[in-house]
Amino acid sequence: MARSDVQREMKEMFGEVIGFVDLIPDQFIDAEWELLKGVQLGQTLIPNKYKELIGVGVAAATKCRYCILFHTDAAKLFGATDEEVEEAVHYTKVVTGWSTYINGMQVNYDEFRAQMGRIVEHIKAAA
Repeated sequence: MARSDVQREMKEMFGEVIGFVDLIPDQFIDAEWELLKGVQLGQTLIPNKYKELIGVGVAAATKCRYCILFHTDAAKLFGATDEEVEEAVHYTKVVTGWSTYINGMQVNYDEFRAQMGRIVEHIKAAA
């Protein structure tokens, strides 16, 4: 797909061409647009609302203000509430905090993996 086709589709979808798209080299414009449409905006196994809440968490963890703005607005367009956005960010804080701690403490991965396997089996057996 040529840049002009991408720009036309984007204008139809969003009312305008997203500015940073013009920075993408011509040889990659088609692939990048297809990924954006198919994975990020398209219907996939994960409903769009939840994909965008994941995006909010990732954006918060990577501290990308552009992505935080995009994914927060997109999550809300797909029906997320302010409380759900806050929960996604809070959950990300918890996960990244534990990740920092257990990596920093150099917890033995093989032991951790074995323990998680036992925990999962215990929970399955109790269900």
